[in-house]
Amino acid sequence: MSAVNDTKFKFAVFLLTGIPGQEDVYLWISIPFCLMYVISIVGNSVILFIIKIDPSLHEPMYIFLSMLAITDLGLSISTIPTILGIFLFNVREISLDACFAQLFFIHSLQCIESSVLLLMAFDRFIAICNPLRYASILTLARISKMGVVCVLRGVAVIFPLPILLKRFQYCRANVLSHSYCLHQEVMKMACSDITDNSIYGLSVAFFTTWLDSLLIFLSYVMILKTVLSIASNTECLRALNTCVSHLCAVLLFYIPEFGLSLIHRFGKGSSPLLQILLGYVYLLIPPLMNPIVYSVKSRHLRARIIRVFVK
Repeated sequence: MSAVNDTKFKFAVFLLTGIPGQEDVYLWISIPFCLMYVISIVGNSVILFIIKIDPSLHEPMYIFLSMLAITDLGLSISTIPTILGIFLFNVREISLDACFAQLFFIHSLQCIESSVLLLMAFDRFIAICNPLRYASILTLARISKMGVVCVLRGVAVIFPLPILLKRFQYCRANVLSHSYCLHQEVMKMACSDITDNSIYGLSVAFFTTWLDSLLIFLSYVMILKTVLSIASNTECLRALNTCVSHLCAVLLFYIPEFGLSLIHRFGKGSSPLLQILLGYVYLLIPPLMNPIVYSVKSRHLRARIIRVFVK
């Protein structure tokens, strides 16, 4: 034990996991992963570019969408090195410091994305329930402050996690079940008491993603109540249609997030393959699908994209 203690930062590494039993076809498996990353990065970059150059898109809904695109870009960039490193080059080792840095960026960006989705729900709530005050409530100055608060909140609540992990001694099995590092998994590798980490991790999850999802649900309850009071069916459907893109983004984000969180904490007998696949869905699908969903469902944004690239 003392040898492990003395060398925990000099030689200790974690081993990441791709898809067990499929090592012979990793090169082929890397092709869809590369395509997903390319589509995610190009799609979100296009949305940012279009919103930036088109003054007609400098509205609250599209500014919040640009925040979502920036966060999705950050998530993609945070996971590219380790996931493609495994499937393209079979590089599984990751140092403790690199692992702590990666989980910090992944968790903080996930927290920021949850906050942005909440802001987008607030935007839809004001637009439908209080349209006359929409422009006066969601001013550019206020939106900027909201964005800064989202970033500060994500960084502040996640910053203690790598610090708490770094004080541990890692003397158990060092094989992680994903192609990237997550706090709830890394802390289980410690040979020390992880009660503080577990309590803090649950508290962060409750006061960020779980609380945000509850507030989003309540906002849609009030939106639905307002929409159902509209006499015209056409107006009712038009109002609901403005929320479809955001609802898709919410479902794409929170369902894998909650599923993976529950499996890590309570699903000891769950299938390892299910955990691995859900882990990929959790981080890869939202950045991939969000730009597609918004480009398809937002007629205004779609028209601007076509006008710019099909001249």
